[in-house]
Amino acid sequence: MSNLVEGRTGEWEVVIGLEVHAQVSSTAKLFSGAPTAFGADPNANVSLVDAAMPGMLPVINQECVRQAVRTGLGLNAVINLVSVFDRKNYFYADLPQGYQISQFKQPIVGEGTLRIDMPDGTTIDVGIERLHLEQDAGKSMHDQHPSKSYIDLNRTGVALMEIVSRPDIRSAAQAAAYVKKLRSILRYLGTCDGNMEEGSLRADVNVSVRRPGGPLGTRTETKNLNSLRFIQQAIDYEVARQIEIIEDGGEVDQETRLFDTGTGATRTMRSKEDAHDYRYFPDPDLLPLVIEQAEVDELRAALPELPDAIKDRLTSEYGLSAYDASVIIEERETAAYYEAASAGRDRKLVANWMTVELFGALNKSGESLADCNVAPEALGGLVALIEDGTISGKIAKDVFAEMFETGRDAADIVEEKGLKQVSDSGAIEAMIDEVMAANEDKVAEYRGGKDKLFGFFVGQVMKASKGQANPGMVNQVLRAKLDG
Repeated sequence: MSNLVEGRTGEWEVVIGLEVHAQVSSTAKLFSGAPTAFGADPNANVSLVDAAMPGMLPVINQECVRQAVRTGLGLNAVINLVSVFDRKNYFYADLPQGYQISQFKQPIVGEGTLRIDMPDGTTIDVGIERLHLEQDAGKSMHDQHPSKSYIDLNRTGVALMEIVSRPDIRSAAQAAAYVKKLRSILRYLGTCDGNMEEGSLRADVNVSVRRPGGPLGTRTETKNLNSLRFIQQAIDYEVARQIEIIEDGGEVDQETRLFDTGTGATRTMRSKEDAHDYRYFPDPDLLPLVIEQAEVDELRAALPELPDAIKDRLTSEYGLSAYDASVIIEERETAAYYEAASAGRDRKLVANWMTVELFGALNKSGESLADCNVAPEALGGLVALIEDGTISGKIAKDVFAEMFETGRDAADIVEEKGLKQVSDSGAIEAMIDEVMAANEDKVAEYRGGKDKLFGFFVGQVMKASKGQANPGMVNQVLRAKLDG
């Protein structure tokens, strides 16, 4: 499938790189013991270090370092056993120190790869350039007072992993798929909760356009996008804007832009700084960070099975379609539920019931899988009743609806309501005889060549049995009697 974009003067190729800021799952900040809980009162989670009081020194949070290493391992990336924290200098009201402690030339994680699966079944490998640790800044609030801005320092010093991709992405859809997959991996690892609404995962999007195979164009960076939809909208707007400028004979300015969620447009924020504008230098208060290879090996051994490995197993061993496998592995809880529900059952049938009936019911009710009344073993039990012919797929839907509502076991519901499928050939023959006797004119029409009436007879027999006759047996016996 071509990702080229049609302009007035021909085709254009889009080149995208992403910088994703993921908040590290940790109860304390990167260099202070202040808490990181979301939703606290303004300036409640602020230590003297975060407020940059004179003489306060940063102390590295070991758990944040371990989380960064786990993430690097999950991205098949190089772990740098020696890394350096730098000061990135700029003045902003919500940055009390006047600099951000970050990593520049020697990050904790080097090059890696992330595989994204597109809806059309294609897979794309996106290169990871680096992952570095840094502090978050605070928050300026301009809507609390008619003439003053307020500052909330709760986020100041919170640990972030900045994950920088190579410019390997070629469309807005690929960019959204990349962030979705990255978020999934972070959640499996437990290194970031991936909650974009709360700001714990945000993306900066670098976009440029060029003629296919031509030199790279000038890029713009759109900051702080906090939903997959906004990422796609911002890229689509920026691509159209840049193509129009170039086709009209202008030049794209290298700049930082903001996305307006109300209008779906991007607008200029400031001209783009280069690294030298920040006057990076190693932070004199922090020694180089040295990690032992033995600790990296220990963290690697304790990693959970990750989405790619699970998906490969579901498609190759269990025979699931790539689409069903992708839906099931998106969340760690979903994958675990599927494994438990499908153990010893028809794997494909369980996947179908999960992705269609269960997820459909959850979407409709607004519940999460954790709150669901239907335990994985209970769903497996329902599928077992379909497999052994106790109930039909049609009746199973009614049974499932009651299970979802009440949490009762499928076998109990079937027993109580007398829903067992009729597989007694004598009973089915009797029903067919009744239907044929009541519709002698249609029997004559069928035997006169009107084959389409077969479906009518099946429907009448199923109706007579209240949907409980074994459909396969009905088809077989009915065909023999009508053709006899």
